[in-house]
Amino acid sequence: MVIIQQRIVGLNEAALTKFVTRARRATGVRGAVSVLITSSQELQGLNHRFRGKNEPTDVLSFPAALGLTKRFAGDVAISAEIAAQNARRLGHSVAEEIRILALHGLLHLAGYDHERDHGKMERKEAGLRRSLGLPIGLIERSGHRAGEKLLRSSNSKSSGRVRKPVGSTRAKTGMTSRAKQASR
Repeated sequence: MVIIQQRIVGLNEAALTKFVTRARRATGVRGAVSVLITSSQELQGLNHRFRGKNEPTDVLSFPAALGLTKRFAGDVAISAEIAAQNARRLGHSVAEEIRILALHGLLHLAGYDHERDHGKMERKEAGLRRSLGLPIGLIERSGHRAGEKLLRSSNSKSSGRVRKPVGSTRAKTGMTSRAKQASR
C-alpha cells in the first residue's frame, strides 16, 4: 500500500506501487510493504518517537513484528520535502529521489544495516539502483564507505537501523498498527 500525503510531480500512488513491487522482489523482501510519503514534520515526529532523535530525516523503515513477517514485511516513511531538497541538489527529479529512498528503506526491511555491515548494503543498493534505473544511491552520495561513520546533516541524512520495539503509528500516519522496530 502506498499513501502519498504530499503531491510529487511525476509520481502517483499507482506508479510508486509498481516500483515498490519491483524493488521488493529485487531486495528479497517477503510480505506486503506500506510506504508513506509525508512531511518533514511528520518524519521528525516519528524519528523522535521511535529513535529518540528530534530532527527531520529523509526515510525511516519499520520492520514488522516477528509474528507478522510472513504476510507483512513492514513500513517505510519518506519525507517529501527532504526528497525535494536532495533531488534539487543532486540534479534529478523528486520522483526519482522518492524511489531511491524507497529502495533504501526496503533494504533495511530486508535486514541490511549499512552502519554495521562493512559495505554489504552499499554494494547491494548500488547494484539494485543500476538494475532499477535509478541515479546515485543514498549510501554512495553520503560519502559512507565500509567501516566509516556516516556524516549527517539536515539536508542529507542516510538511514541506519534501530533494533528497539516501538508502538503503532496508525493513528497519526495511517500506517498499519503493530509493534514495530524503527530503522533509518
